[in-house]
Amino acid sequence: MIDTPDISPAWSGDRPDEEASRKPAVIVATSQVVRGAVGGRSTLFALERLGFRVWHLPTILLGWNPKYGPSTRVIPDEASFAGMVDDLIGSRWLGDVGAVLTGYLGASHQGTALGRLVDAVKAKNPDAIYLCDPIIGDEGNLYVPPETVDAQRNELMPRADILTPNLFELGWFTGLPVDTELAVLAAARTLPAPRVMVSSAPALRKKSLSTLLATPTGALAVEHAELDGVPHGTGDLLAALFLAAELEGADDETALARAVSGTFEMAARSAKAGSDEQMLTEHQHAIVRPVAMVSSRRILERKARA
Repeated sequence: MIDTPDISPAWSGDRPDEEASRKPAVIVATSQVVRGAVGGRSTLFALERLGFRVWHLPTILLGWNPKYGPSTRVIPDEASFAGMVDDLIGSRWLGDVGAVLTGYLGASHQGTALGRLVDAVKAKNPDAIYLCDPIIGDEGNLYVPPETVDAQRNELMPRADILTPNLFELGWFTGLPVDTELAVLAAARTLPAPRVMVSSAPALRKKSLSTLLATPTGALAVEHAELDGVPHGTGDLLAALFLAAELEGADDETALARAVSGTFEMAARSAKAGSDEQMLTEHQHAIVRPVAMVSSRRILERKARA
């Protein structure tokens, strides 16, 4: 049995309407499922619930999460996907975009097109944030072909302001050990983004998990209790909540704690209800005003010897 998370005020919640109207648009390029709360379904719900206008560019359409079994996969062909990206680049609204978030790729050619899109957004708005969630696998297994891994590594990750790999992905991309907190941070420091957020990382407390954030000025950890029966899509939600907090001007420590608290609360409440999917509609208050208790701390990293 999973208890509802302890509650404690975390942040002020909804913003005034006039402030929400000034929030930038966010381009989200990731998967879309017909049924479920993973990929774009999770990311879009969270960002729109927080008042952001979202442009969704689906990289693949599926009936449901592949973990439930096979369903029809609809992947835009290379010319169609590139044409859609060109439409966005040439649109008169491109200046409204304040961030790009990329996740699951349906095919390797999408990496090149999305790289052009990120470059165009940055050229129009140099302050725009690019968050790359390099989704390639989990739990010890790749679930995309090697050429798609290369597209993430070569086309998208070098452009990122924020990278959000899970523990498995961090180890795969770096080839380094990720079995301790300091090993995770050392590996994260080798990736080409100023901010790297690693989920499902080792924690100091027993029966806990940690989300670590390496920044140019230090490293942070937010821990929470392990859960049984974690619903699908929590990584998508975590990335969206962290990006939203950064766009709202939160400092790194606040953004990390807010994102982890909201994701953990959503997961805990959904699991307690017996759902293997995030119950986004029923527990959307966890997105807007998370109250789950999490433990936040700064990490003292060892200095490399000369």
